[in-house]
Amino acid sequence: MDASTAAPPATVSTSELFVGFLKIGLSGFGGVMPFARRMIVEQRRWLSELEFLDVLSLSQFLPGPNIVNVSVIIGRRFQGVAGAAAAFAGLLLMPLVVVLALASVYAQFAQFEAVRGACSGVSASASALIAATALKLARPLKTSAWQVVICSIAFVAIALLRVPLLWMLAALCPVSIGIAWWKRA
Repeated sequence: MDASTAAPPATVSTSELFVGFLKIGLSGFGGVMPFARRMIVEQRRWLSELEFLDVLSLSQFLPGPNIVNVSVIIGRRFQGVAGAAAAFAGLLLMPLVVVLALASVYAQFAQFEAVRGACSGVSASASALIAATALKLARPLKTSAWQVVICSIAFVAIALLRVPLLWMLAALCPVSIGIAWWKRA
């Protein structure tokens, strides 16, 4: 049984949520979604691949950082408000400490060219992480032609034609919901 078909656990404790999201928060700088997906879907199997995609889709539609929304939704799913708070706190605790420490160090050394060059170089890695995550997230959609079409339309409109995200959400969300409802009926 692979991660996309494994049954998720009936419950996940608040401490497991805190520690799991603490590890996610420590795993990545500038983009933790690849680490979150791996831990939630493949390692701990809290959600199936399709369930994770549903949570991520909702998280992208809501205001705020996607990973924060994911932590709150998953925490709430398993342990209610306490689980949402535990997942949220676990996710943000150590990155907050690290960011405050790095900001202090950067303030002292930002005038050096090597420091500015290192910061610029990190952007290539961040771009690769985003591309790799997008490909992994698209994998479960490949068996559904209509979802591939919607995904392609969104990509072309947003990435190439520069259509504002909110316009695309307003146009494609009702279409996607309608097609999904029609397909399940």
